[in-house]
Amino acid sequence: MKNFRLIAVSLFLLAGSISRGPASADTAPGGPVAGAASGAGAASGGAARLGLSPDVQAAIASIDPERIRAHVKFLADDLLEGRGTGTRGGDIAAHYIASQFELYGLKPAGDDGGYLQRVDFQGVQTLPATSVAFLPAQGASIDLKLGDDYVISNQTQTEAVDIDAPIVFVGYGIEAPEYGWNDFKGIDVRGKVVLEIVNEPPSNDPKFFAGEAMTYYGRWTYKFEEAARKGAIGALIIHRTDLASYGWNVVKSSWSNEQVYLANDRAPKLEAATWIQLDVARRLFAASGLDLDRMIETAGTRKFKARTLPVRLKAHIDSRVRAFVSYNVLGLLPGTDPGPAAQAVMYTAHYDHLGINPALPGDKIYNGAVDNGTGCGILLELAHAFSKSAARPPHPVLFASVTAEEKGMLGSNYLGKHLPIPAAQIALDLNFDAVPPIGMPESVNVTGAERTTFFPVVRKTAAAFGFDIEPDAEPGAGHYYRSDHFSLARAGVPAFSINTALKFAGHPPEWGKAQREEYTAKRYHQPSDEYTADMDFASNAALAQFGFALGWQALTADQIVTFVPGDEFEVKRQAR
Repeated sequence: MKNFRLIAVSLFLLAGSISRGPASADTAPGGPVAGAASGAGAASGGAARLGLSPDVQAAIASIDPERIRAHVKFLADDLLEGRGTGTRGGDIAAHYIASQFELYGLKPAGDDGGYLQRVDFQGVQTLPATSVAFLPAQGASIDLKLGDDYVISNQTQTEAVDIDAPIVFVGYGIEAPEYGWNDFKGIDVRGKVVLEIVNEPPSNDPKFFAGEAMTYYGRWTYKFEEAARKGAIGALIIHRTDLASYGWNVVKSSWSNEQVYLANDRAPKLEAATWIQLDVARRLFAASGLDLDRMIETAGTRKFKARTLPVRLKAHIDSRVRAFVSYNVLGLLPGTDPGPAAQAVMYTAHYDHLGINPALPGDKIYNGAVDNGTGCGILLELAHAFSKSAARPPHPVLFASVTAEEKGMLGSNYLGKHLPIPAAQIALDLNFDAVPPIGMPESVNVTGAERTTFFPVVRKTAAAFGFDIEPDAEPGAGHYYRSDHFSLARAGVPAFSINTALKFAGHPPEWGKAQREEYTAKRYHQPSDEYTADMDFASNAALAQFGFALGWQALTADQIVTFVPGDEFEVKRQAR
């Protein structure tokens, strides 16, 4: 392991020398390089306005966008082969991050006195011999093409399975007692295949499925989980770009690769966890004598009743199954207060991406520069700033770079169940995921911060740093449930992600929106998410500075952070 780390350190130093020249932020007079001067000045002013000590101000000002650049440049290199979970490239990334923690002097917080926390997985790769067809009671069978029409995974982790079962349309596939909603009422789906719509019933009422914001009931993960709990053997989620907030290309790229599951997970599983194209769903409903658009409209009302369609699903699913190991990377900065009532702060970012897809034409590597090389770069720079600061935190600071986020947030799921610090003693988790390196932000998203008693501090800190807090531009996309902070919230730790919003210095808000849409359409979960020399990491540094100030205030707060009364995770927090 030591040789592995030394190689990673050497590569990092090489990357740093290439990107920044002979001077570094640690040795150059005045601290950060000149390119970071304006951001550092704004950060120092913000920290001063908050009344933070000169040492804390200095630590925040030391955060350097060029060090973040060097990390992203290395992690997104072809050498790391897309950082797939449990692959050679993913392991290189984990050891690289561990080497940085060791260089900074962080204490190991993983297994057996090391920085790595072992996570055991089962990988399931759907093979081309897989076939799926709809068999109407009348008329010809509808044969589907893998990848173009559907994607599928056998969650039971067997090499082959055959299905011939009736299809039951269950609307959104949700049972939510608190909203008086049950799509499964009056029908038994055991041994059947459920057909369900992505997202959740439309609402403008904050008391009904949280209004325009998506709840966890709208997430595809919930739909598969609930279908399995109800005894279904398969589930077909109907994809619609406007409801999913991403196109079919994202579904295809995410599900064409190996699907990953936690080993020894005894929760019910589906033999056929499936997505289908919207046009395929139209053909299915037409074969049933039904209109898809009208059925979707009805599914969003209380008039809806689940119904068995006159169509069966016939499928043969071939899979390659393998057991493998990947790692979370954990480094700890101890606090100066030895008392038992510790209120630690966590910083998280996933390092994995989608690896390599040999079937792709041309570039086959999903480099994941933005997603999530940027989050890792921010995490590492925060670890550097905390560890080098003359200001010592009163309580522990845990830095966690997790695996398998792209496989359903499995690394953070495992971490939430195996924390090195009890959840009750962790005040806050701040997560960074896919921060666009496109210049100095003037607004931020902190979706989920309003769920916590820490939100007034977040608002005050944003104002001090000159950031507007913008509401989620896509509340129906369910961003809160799509990144690793969600796993920590489920474990009872107040948690949210920090990202840029739409306003950037020197540009109108329309520019920021166009940048986001362009990335989603052309690079998100695509091989084109690559590092380029023109990336401007001022945004990454600014959010790292903001995150440092937030974390420090949580560490020194008079009262430990919790969820606001009535939040869905309040019970988890109280149980700790």
